[in-house]
Amino acid sequence: MPKKIPMRQCLGCREMKPKMELIRVVRSPEGKVSLDFKGKLPGRGAYLCPNPDCLKKARKARALERAFSAQMPDEVWSGLEEQMKEVPADG
Repeated sequence: MPKKIPMRQCLGCREMKPKMELIRVVRSPEGKVSLDFKGKLPGRGAYLCPNPDCLKKARKARALERAFSAQMPDEVWSGLEEQMKEVPADG
């Protein structure tokens, strides 16, 4: 039986992709929003492709704010932008 691959939807392009290919943003039970590269932090997670275009779309649509029902701190956006620079965009 092949192993099931968990799929998640990118908030930018709205495409379903394997969870391991996406960057997880998490809001902890205390309400702190941060980047979760291991995918193990407790709290509500939202996912983005490692693609600057998806980040722009998600930011414009306020997708993370809606996902977490909270304001997004600037350091989360800048952290995502830094992460996007490090990941080679495919496609």
